[in-house]
Amino acid sequence: MDSDDVLHCEHGIEIPFGDVELTAIRAQGPGGQHVNKTSSAMQLRFDIAGSTVLNAAQRERLLSLGDRRLTASGELIIKAQRFRSQDRNREDALRRLAAFINDGLRTAKPRKATRPGKAAVKRRLDAKARRGQVKSLRRRIRDE
Repeated sequence: MDSDDVLHCEHGIEIPFGDVELTAIRAQGPGGQHVNKTSSAMQLRFDIAGSTVLNAAQRERLLSLGDRRLTASGELIIKAQRFRSQDRNREDALRRLAAFINDGLRTAKPRKATRPGKAAVKRRLDAKARRGQVKSLRRRIRDE
């Protein structure tokens, strides 16, 4: 992906390719004889728990995501088999690792509490009154 042997992520994180284990594996699914004799899919393993690139807070946050690709030992496993080419699957796996880290460390903007405006309150109360009027007209008429 990069020529300088580092995967660049947001938040100033640069993961050396030495920390990422990439293995060629056989892809699943249809494909005839070709798929049975070539290893075009890639399996990426990244040890989040043992990473020296991430600080303790970042490691804790990524491990607490509860993603199904995380193992009990804190290792992220990504299987890339979208493309027929091993190189493109390698790039896809690295791109997905960067996206996992970027999305996992992105903090949600805090919600600002707001109140409904006067016009919205009036519309709601008017609608309630109209609905109550409709229901009252459905009642049995009593002779008095």
